[in-house]
Amino acid sequence: MKRLFLKPVAAACSLLLAGAAAQAQPVESVVITGTRSAERAFDVPASIDRVDGEALRDQQWRVNLSESVARIPGLLVQNRQNYAQDLQVSSRGFGARATFGVRGVRLIQDGIPLTMPDGQGQTALMDLEGAGAIEVLRGPFAALYGNASGGVIHVIGDDAPKRPFVEASVMGGSDETWRTGVRFGVASGSFGATGNVSRFETNGSRDHSAARRDLANARLRFGLDNGASIVVIANALDQPDTQDPLGLTQAQLDADPRQAGTNALAQDTRKSIRHSQGGVVFRHPQLLGGALEASVYGGQRQLTQYLGLPLAAQGITSSGGVVDLDRNFSGTGLQWRLGDDQRSLTVGLAYDRMREHRQGFVNTAGVAGEQRRDEQDSVNSFDQFVIGSWQVAPTWKLTGGLRHSVVRFKAEDRFIIGTNPDDSGSARYSATSPVLGVLHQLTPDVHLFASLGRGFETPTFAELAYRSGGQPGLNFDLAAAKSRNFEAGVKARLGSSMRATAVAFRADTRNEVVSAGSSGGRTVFTNAGKTRRTGLELSMEATLPAGFNAMLAYTYTKAEYRDLVTPAGADLSGKRIPGVPRQVLFGELGWRHQPSGFSTAAEVRGASKLMANDANTASAAGYVAASLRAGFEQRMGAWKLSQFARVDNLFDKDYVGSVIVNEANQRYFEPAPGRTWALGVTGSYSF
Repeated sequence: MKRLFLKPVAAACSLLLAGAAAQAQPVESVVITGTRSAERAFDVPASIDRVDGEALRDQQWRVNLSESVARIPGLLVQNRQNYAQDLQVSSRGFGARATFGVRGVRLIQDGIPLTMPDGQGQTALMDLEGAGAIEVLRGPFAALYGNASGGVIHVIGDDAPKRPFVEASVMGGSDETWRTGVRFGVASGSFGATGNVSRFETNGSRDHSAARRDLANARLRFGLDNGASIVVIANALDQPDTQDPLGLTQAQLDADPRQAGTNALAQDTRKSIRHSQGGVVFRHPQLLGGALEASVYGGQRQLTQYLGLPLAAQGITSSGGVVDLDRNFSGTGLQWRLGDDQRSLTVGLAYDRMREHRQGFVNTAGVAGEQRRDEQDSVNSFDQFVIGSWQVAPTWKLTGGLRHSVVRFKAEDRFIIGTNPDDSGSARYSATSPVLGVLHQLTPDVHLFASLGRGFETPTFAELAYRSGGQPGLNFDLAAAKSRNFEAGVKARLGSSMRATAVAFRADTRNEVVSAGSSGGRTVFTNAGKTRRTGLELSMEATLPAGFNAMLAYTYTKAEYRDLVTPAGADLSGKRIPGVPRQVLFGELGWRHQPSGFSTAAEVRGASKLMANDANTASAAGYVAASLRAGFEQRMGAWKLSQFARVDNLFDKDYVGSVIVNEANQRYFEPAPGRTWALGVTGSYSF
């Protein structure tokens, strides 16, 4: 498998270096996520990449983050083909253990967190239809965003255009999959508004995997005197009765990868979600001598999930087979920046809170029965941070920061009946995370950088919920994971038409949170002694002659337990961390014929073997899959029309797209679909 990846990487590098001729220089990416101020990504001493909104939408479904961010090295977003459990997101191996949702990677949209204070987040609310760009930060500087060790994914909304427009799109494809959407933008003087609504429906690539997702997003911008502005953001998601096909055992995978897992049909496993939130961001470029930004947000989330637990596992001491929660969350942030391009200092505060009423009921063949859980949970975090930048010499720049975080958990158990104990309790975590980076301008087109820092990651509520041996209360013995992160790399402009980066990284973590076993519907977590992640990220992007363009992203990650002894006494030190492939590859070669409006591209995606459990006794084989897409674009006065067709998994490969790490019943595997197709039409009119 190593040769399988290294050969195409070397060949692609040679092709790009040989083919890059003098073309119009690509626009420099300006990012804000790394240091919280607008800078060229080329000048930031951190691993940060940007994907523009057009790339997110062009000949894509516009549904899943996994569609377009594969071109970013170090970030792995796997589509589980299970809309009840969201995508599986990891950054440099952090977050790979998540069995549902996203953890270890912080999610943000227009400055408003999509990650709860306990570190759990969901990608379903991300507005790919209206995004102006997505920025992805990896490495030490992610610690300046608080409870996140692996990285930050920031969706930035598109500003209203000078000319008002309205756009409609219709897409259809395999497995009775449809998506319809409407997008608009309008501006008048200092006011601008953008918004979109969409519906996505699919019967699913596996049995019992149908889903429907309705999304609505709005972004209003009010310009004020002296360059100040107010941005109002609103988002809503409605996803009813999303079927959950569950994971498969190796025997089930071999027999029929499209089948639903054990108990999925018998217990009618499914999830319903309603989520709405809004926020206001105020910015002033000159207030009290500096640039001020203040934000406030709030929202609600309602979720009902029917699990695949058999009746025998839903006794009085379990949480049942139906999860019902009603969550409210809110927060506020404040930051003030003083200085210029030579010296700057940013100080800030952030407070986030979450309150939820969580209940559990018996699941009898898809019908909710007797109550098994009733509790009030709360978590809040309070952070203070400072970030500084100093151009110490014409070719040397220092950037650093410090963040102090306090995260508090509290659970009030209201279901204390018979042998079911009182699970009330509280926990507090705190950490101070310093980061320092240096960038050296070796030449105007070659920048060297290095950064190091400490990060931390608290357990989520799901990981804190239970103690070993059936003891009551939260798992007070579960510590926060703390890591030391280092990276060093080079960013280069090769001629006028090519960009390349190479980054080596290492992360040493103490108290990694891992599963200690599952019984009777309860999963208990523990801390691994030490883990280590080392790796290499390579990326290249080139504008080639005759309308061609190419990009390549390659990641090598060696993630292993350095010190782990299970509660049963098994020494797993030296084993690979499950869910983290050693190698990941993405390559794309595109061509555009400007006079006719025709464009096409071929993609290659691959990953090496994926371990499914801590003992490394189960794994999914590596794979390489290809996709092909093509489309036309026409402009007729105020009208713009486009049509596209795409085929994914072109050669109909059988492979596992993701694994459920440490699944208690060895139902680890979530198979990827075979060959699929999609057709789409988009039309827009500018007034």
